[in-house]
Amino acid sequence: MKSVFNSLSFFISLAVFNIFLALPFSSIAGQFKVVDVYDGDTIKAKENGKEITIRLVGIDAPEISRIMHVPGQPFCLKAKEYLSALVLDKVVHIKFYGKDDSGKSLGEISVEKVNINIEMLNAGLAEVYRGVPVQNLEIATYRDAEKRAKKSVKGIWELRDQYFSPWDWREIYN
Repeated sequence: MKSVFNSLSFFISLAVFNIFLALPFSSIAGQFKVVDVYDGDTIKAKENGKEITIRLVGIDAPEISRIMHVPGQPFCLKAKEYLSALVLDKVVHIKFYGKDDSGKSLGEISVEKVNINIEMLNAGLAEVYRGVPVQNLEIATYRDAEKRAKKSVKGIWELRDQYFSPWDWREIYN
């Protein structure tokens, strides 16, 4: 009887584990401390001594140039400073959405229930990401925030016709 119980226990454990694996990656979340801000849409966070680079899912902030003598985009430093003020040295909640093409984790960041990704759009310091849509991300909320910032002519939207998307900028400078 004991071996039947052990076998049954093993199969139940295996089934629960397989159900966990089948869940969408976006259901995995956690609490992290932000230890660095690289730019307006990328941070480094730490949990239990493990560091992870997170790209804020659904947004695209002005690019900081990595090429000598090539200036970054207008508002790139302001976007980084704003994101730093919101998250640096703070404990944040991160909801994960898989990884991008470069292997960075994609995440939706919140501090005290404020969605930081949306806040960057509200401030006019990022646009909605134009690449492949991420499954299970409520992109309509992101688009609404971008529209409000455009209408209010905030941040990058002050540039009006002179605005150049980070998506297009990377095509030229990367």
